[in-house]
Amino acid sequence: MTANSLDPIAEDFVRLTLEIGEREPGYVDAYYGPEQWAAEAKADPRTVPELREATQALTSQARAVDPAGLAPMEQRRRDFLLAQLKAAETRLRMLSGEELAFDDEAEGLFDVRPVLKRLSDYDAALAELERLVPGDGPLWRRVNAQSERTVIPEDRLEAVMRAAIAECRRRTAEHIALPPGERFTLEFVTGQPWSGYNWYKGDANSLIQINTDLPVLMSRAVDLGCHEGYPGHHVLNMLLEQGLSKARGWQEFTVYPLYSPQSFIAEGTANYGIELAFDDAERLAFERDVLYPLAGLDPALAAEDHRLRLARSRLSGARFTIARDYLDGRIDRAAALRLAQKYQLLSPERAEQSIAFTEKYRSYVINYGLGLDAARAYVEGAGESEAARWAAMERVLSEPTLPSDLERTGR
Repeated sequence: MTANSLDPIAEDFVRLTLEIGEREPGYVDAYYGPEQWAAEAKADPRTVPELREATQALTSQARAVDPAGLAPMEQRRRDFLLAQLKAAETRLRMLSGEELAFDDEAEGLFDVRPVLKRLSDYDAALAELERLVPGDGPLWRRVNAQSERTVIPEDRLEAVMRAAIAECRRRTAEHIALPPGERFTLEFVTGQPWSGYNWYKGDANSLIQINTDLPVLMSRAVDLGCHEGYPGHHVLNMLLEQGLSKARGWQEFTVYPLYSPQSFIAEGTANYGIELAFDDAERLAFERDVLYPLAGLDPALAAEDHRLRLARSRLSGARFTIARDYLDGRIDRAAALRLAQKYQLLSPERAEQSIAFTEKYRSYVINYGLGLDAARAYVEGAGESEAARWAAMERVLSEPTLPSDLERTGR
């Protein structure tokens, strides 16, 4: 079979994904292929059992394509399709009512079997924060009291976010050629379990939404600007569209199923993109000299909040352990909330948002941390120079990348 034999499989995969999206709202995160395919999927979606049968048939067809007869990039395309189909099969099993253990679910959906720490492994980081934020009462309360001094006033939020995104874009554009006419719309929303979201619309256009259910802290401005925008989700989707769906005609890259290995790459690179765009000193200077004044906040708060953010980052993996223990039934919801307050240092309101996210997206949470670790290892393995690292990042963002690809050196 030739490389071209992947094309009908890719088309069927897109149609399959769109029909799964009709059976599970939110399954399709982005689609910018033929409108007729979306209309047909909406008009007559197959049942979940029929979709499972179709997924298995497509998997057999993709496996029958001999990788020895394919060019290296086409081989990666085949591997990518197989991994996406495995994720679709796993999600359809879940939609059929099958209950999977957290680790099995994560492996089936995201092609990674998570290795997580025990919560007690984070006790040393908590002890460090106790020294950093001394006082009486629960540590989460003291940390939140300090963080809340950096809440961005509501009437300054849009200006701060636009400035943060603009700087993330400027730094990214120095290293990655962005498509002509690329753009985004910024919206502020409520009633969501997430803090920010990128809805890619195709043709180098994104809708970036920021959730204001809870006050937005200054430490989130750069995070959201890079993660949702540059060099995060907006850039990844643009490069895949430009280089794969348009330049090569690979239709499978016109659709993004949320529960798939693509999300491990998307979330991991979006989080690592923050570090790549700003080293610690640069970020502190930008926040102190630009964002704090723009928000009408005292720039003297910047250094203290920066130290607190770095110390808290050592606790980030606790979120995934809590999620696994909760979803696997080892702890109940009340315990999950208490542990989120203790180990994530969240207020009751933010703990509730965190657990609500876990309930909705389940094992998806691993993509933020384990994906970050994998992206960091790959990109920094490319070499010490800034140019080498950005070139490695661009390869990850613009090629059919799987988690296993990140296990290889960035060179």
